[in-house]
Amino acid sequence: MSASTPDPADPVFRLHLGGKMAVTSTVPLTSREDLSLAYTPGVARVCEAIAADPALVDTYTWVSHTVAVVTDGSAVLGLGNIGPRAALPVMEGKAVLFKQFGGVDAVPVCLDTQDVDEIVATVKALAPSFGGINLEDISAPRCFEVERRLDEALDIPVFHDDQHGTAIVVLAALRNAATLLNRKLGDLRVAVSGAGAAGVAVTKMLIAGGVDPARVVVCDSRGIIGRHRELTGTKAELAELTNAEGRQGDITEALRGADVLVGVSGGQIPEAAVAGMAPGGIVFALANPTPEVHPEVAARHVAVVATGRSDYPNQINNVLAFPGVFRGALDAGATRVTDGMKVAAADAIAGVVAESLTADAIVPSPLDPRVAPAVAEAVAEAARRDGVARH
Repeated sequence: MSASTPDPADPVFRLHLGGKMAVTSTVPLTSREDLSLAYTPGVARVCEAIAADPALVDTYTWVSHTVAVVTDGSAVLGLGNIGPRAALPVMEGKAVLFKQFGGVDAVPVCLDTQDVDEIVATVKALAPSFGGINLEDISAPRCFEVERRLDEALDIPVFHDDQHGTAIVVLAALRNAATLLNRKLGDLRVAVSGAGAAGVAVTKMLIAGGVDPARVVVCDSRGIIGRHRELTGTKAELAELTNAEGRQGDITEALRGADVLVGVSGGQIPEAAVAGMAPGGIVFALANPTPEVHPEVAARHVAVVATGRSDYPNQINNVLAFPGVFRGALDAGATRVTDGMKVAAADAIAGVVAESLTADAIVPSPLDPRVAPAVAEAVAEAARRDGVARH
């Protein structure tokens, strides 16, 4: 029996039988009075109040604690473009993580379209039912435009987790790795392997967090990104922002003398390239399930190694970020997620383990109950500081 064939004895398929989530009521419905309060005629008074003052929807509906988890099924985990129905188990999983770690209710919304205009129009039409939009597993470069257009059109937080969740945790991990090695972020030479959604967001997040853009080199499948290449869109932006030395070549050249490798490409990086890094380096090989560099190989040449896997130390797991980010944004009534809120989230994640750093523990466990509350508080404060909070 193949791995994808349902097997009633398989614990994975048993757990997913009937789905991983359901809707439950928060109010009693045991009497005629209960019915008259929860539904007609009582509910009409609440409707009229919201019609007169739309801001009351946050107080008298689920909007203040509910987000939509939206995908088009085009870039699901490591499975690729498998479509909206096959993506639904992942979105259900995301929703239960929201609830477990952030106390946020989440609704999977899997769209049967991969047209940017249709995705944007559909999400805009659905937005009144939610307090935030978590975009998930939408392939690059469409994901950039979808997020940008929704962020401009809506007055609620829009957050593409594959970009920003990853970037926040990478920044947190790099802060702690640098502290452990007695280094400053601004002095680190960083090579980013991958210029898709995660690679672009990681690069921008590291720069927002204090890494010197002149010391950053980004590679795509064709090699180092720079002004020597004809580029458009986000890659053209990266060419203007990074690679001040004008380096050309492949990932081996990008890693020559580098202090940090962040792998978000899925491509394999030869050991010889890692060996060319500066002494006492840092490798975050985040492709999952097969890291760009095997962690045991990387450990031969660098001081700190992180992966996206749960069976090695220092898992860079988005669950450290998105539940707390949305909890904080919802608590503050934020109209958007700012760079300041993302940096605050990274600082909060790093701070949870700041007093107990080791080379094998630069980020908290995904199950650490301290993380989401710390992130939520920091994000809410940053939202107020950045002027995007309604309360």
